[in-house]
Amino acid sequence: MRVLIIEDEPLAAEKLIKLLFEYDQNISILETIPSVDTAVSWLKNNDLPDLILLDIHLADGLCFDIFKQVQVKCPVIFCTAYDQYALRAFQLHSIDYLLKPVQYAKLEQSLQKMKDMLPTGTSATLENPGVSENQINEIVDMIKSREPVSYKSRFMVRSGARIRAVKTEDIAYFHSHDKLNLLVTKDGHSYPVDYSLDELIQMLNPQIFFHVNRKLIIHIDSAKEIHPYFKGRLKLVLEPILDEEVIISSQKTPLFKTWLDQ
Repeated sequence: MRVLIIEDEPLAAEKLIKLLFEYDQNISILETIPSVDTAVSWLKNNDLPDLILLDIHLADGLCFDIFKQVQVKCPVIFCTAYDQYALRAFQLHSIDYLLKPVQYAKLEQSLQKMKDMLPTGTSATLENPGVSENQINEIVDMIKSREPVSYKSRFMVRSGARIRAVKTEDIAYFHSHDKLNLLVTKDGHSYPVDYSLDELIQMLNPQIFFHVNRKLIIHIDSAKEIHPYFKGRLKLVLEPILDEEVIISSQKTPLFKTWLDQ
């Protein structure tokens, strides 16, 4: 089975690959793709895979923009942090969905469901391929209109042998580094957290936190300097300083400017 993974978080992608190989060592991972634009380009220029594992929130927007530009005729399994109540519609428009963090037993069930849906001896192509634009808009509207009960107000983190609470207003940013997701406070302390960035962004107030790229979520007060960069992108200087370049893509630049100017 040839699998395409569309996921903007390296740690989440690595976990999916590990679980797929646990299911079947003969599975071929064709590519790991982090963005809508890259996915559209790949799908237009390559043979369809047997299966796509697809994250909802990608580096440059919602994955549904892919379906608006390319007719996807192969099975799709969504991977998402949204709960079952919010995702009932996905059962109508895909093979299945997996809640993050993805568990092996659930992945196995989804793969078996895919096999049961496909005629024996045929390639992995559905008789009623693709997702209509009305269906896409229905799902997107559902996501945008869904208000969480509450946003997370604090995170419990480990500091040596102790556990302490960090209030969200004291957080400067979250970032991925050396296969760890780190919470960095405004006074410069770093603590590992067990959540992926995709899970974190669902817990945080979008008026205060912005998902800059696949490695970084920032607090609105942490953007110390903003500089124009090549090809419509922006370069950020954070406080406290992050020892790596922080670039906002041209696709996200308008959203970022609107977020800052709220």
